[in-house]
Amino acid sequence: MAKPDNRADNVEHLQQSIQNTQQNLYEAEGYLNEFSSEISDEERKQIEEKNNRRKESIRSFREEVKDEAAHSQE
Repeated sequence: MAKPDNRADNVEHLQQSIQNTQQNLYEAEGYLNEFSSEISDEERKQIEEKNNRRKESIRSFREEVKDEAAHSQE
């Protein structure tokens, strides 16, 4: 039997995901700043690409928060 669509805490979960992703982004940027002279170009590129994906995820999470807020006002 399918579970009912309970969206009551979706915004809370999305906000937590945003915070976690921002923290990971911040830590990765700190790592790059601190160890840029010690890591390979390939590793730097991988971290930068991952950070770009994190930024895109944050944008998507924020759009979902807006959608959830609109849905809750219906």
